[in-house]
Amino acid sequence: MTLTNQAAASQGVPTVPRRLAARSVTTTGWPLTALLLGYPLWWALGLGTLIIFLIAVPMTVALVRRRPIAVPPGFGLWLLFLLTVVLSTTMLTINPPGTLPEAMSHRLIPVAFNLAGYLAATVILLYAGNLTEKEYPRRRLVRQLGYFFLVVVGGGLLGTIAPTFQFTSPVEKLLPYSIASNGFVQSLVHPSAAQLQEVLGYTSPRPSAPFGYTNTWGDCFALLVGFFVVSWLIKQDPLRRIGGFVILAASAVPVVYSLNRGVWLGLGLAAVLMAVRMAARGHFGALSLILAGLVVVGALVAFSPLSQVISDRLDHQKSNGIRSFTIAQTLSIMPESPVIGYGSTRAALGSSNSIAVGQNEKCQKCGNPTIGSNGQLWLLLVAQGVVGAVLYVGYFLRSLWAFRHDRSPTGDAAFLAIALPLWFMFVYNSLTMPLVISFLAIALLWRNQRERAVQTAAPAPALASALPRGLPPVPTVRGGRWPR
Repeated sequence: MTLTNQAAASQGVPTVPRRLAARSVTTTGWPLTALLLGYPLWWALGLGTLIIFLIAVPMTVALVRRRPIAVPPGFGLWLLFLLTVVLSTTMLTINPPGTLPEAMSHRLIPVAFNLAGYLAATVILLYAGNLTEKEYPRRRLVRQLGYFFLVVVGGGLLGTIAPTFQFTSPVEKLLPYSIASNGFVQSLVHPSAAQLQEVLGYTSPRPSAPFGYTNTWGDCFALLVGFFVVSWLIKQDPLRRIGGFVILAASAVPVVYSLNRGVWLGLGLAAVLMAVRMAARGHFGALSLILAGLVVVGALVAFSPLSQVISDRLDHQKSNGIRSFTIAQTLSIMPESPVIGYGSTRAALGSSNSIAVGQNEKCQKCGNPTIGSNGQLWLLLVAQGVVGAVLYVGYFLRSLWAFRHDRSPTGDAAFLAIALPLWFMFVYNSLTMPLVISFLAIALLWRNQRERAVQTAAPAPALASALPRGLPPVPTVRGGRWPR
């Protein structure tokens, strides 16, 4: 092993095994490309969410062949969280007071879905983080995340312009009607442009494509916007930058029509976080650009019909009662199993109006709201208890701390994708695609950190020239891939 190989190994930089050295790197990383660039196709096929589980399979095979596998800072916290998820399943038979009694078998599907979602996101994190710069450049991943933002915006515009657009997917046709007609299964396999809800007192569309729920759409929009800015606006040619500004302006339409107050506040929080980071570095030019962008977007909204939509949404707070009810129920059943929770969500007795209100054959959506369905934090407290919630949040905080010195544009975008979930966890659930985006952000920061560490550990040119003759030349450092 050469001197620089030793430096790489000491920094935990993944190396490519000899048996893979001759393999062409042109197709390495294809699962990531298939996931991000092919998502519209998966959505149309009825595999929008399910593709995350499927694509994790070839990623797992690639990781096994690549051993040893490097892990990001604080990964032990996440492993402990996964262990808590498994241990919590021992509580599936428990029916705490104030919840609808159900058999354990009825809870196995959501438990399996959540566990598979956490495991798939973990595999994607390790896979993306262990790729070298030559195999899969970070710039490519950033651009593909920026493209995925375009997909989200396009789906939002479709849901705004053609809210009733929907069709039966091939996967849906293959399922028995008794399964395909289930509401949760419909959200997975039935492509539709928007959710039609009576949030404003009358039926109105809320964009959701290419996801099953409007909340997931808004969550992903906010997590991806930073990567779009990096790949379209920063150090790009003028024509691309103009196109980027036009796309951002157009994206305000579905953001407003989504009626997602959580997203509105989240985007405001993102602007504040970026302003603070820019000001702390003395980048007042970038700070001015952020402020100018906020003024322009604010003006577009204020002097357009969008302002009336926002006003109507703020006047109708019907969902507050449902959220308050389920949160209160979450806190009331926690003392029965505070450490590891109940393994899954529970259905509450009654509703926010009366304990006598419940589901029936004529009204499947009446009463019995799901406790833990309106925010990742509440889901964790119910399903995995205080221990699971602390470990989950702790891993995100540990990641922010580990990569706090990354001041690159990619670092800023990834910082938002890790910090914003700490706000969204109060209002949105992170499974599945939002968690994947956040983990890809961690992978980018992790690879940035390793690259800086390797460059710091590599011998200076003067030292290399002073080495005794006869020693092999010092290999060039590029992207963390080292010759053996």
